[in-house]
Amino acid sequence: MKSELDKYVIARVREKRLEQGVSQRAIAFTIGRSASFVGQVESDRFTTKYTVHQLYLIAKDLGCSPAEFFPPLDDPRFESEE
Repeated sequence: MKSELDKYVIARVREKRLEQGVSQRAIAFTIGRSASFVGQVESDRFTTKYTVHQLYLIAKDLGCSPAEFFPPLDDPRFESEE
């Protein structure tokens, strides 16, 4: 199951990817996985999610900091989540 934080991070990656016109296939190539893997990550029907290393590679490819994928530390929505 994807946590709310997982969903937030995945949504931010997708948003950044779409802003730059980058396809799921291109992200898949960057992280050494298939386009269907990225599709599963972006779908609520699967538990598949990115690893920290994959997020680092995606950020590097998109020319941003991995921190841009995460909410502010004081965001109360994620205070009690494990």
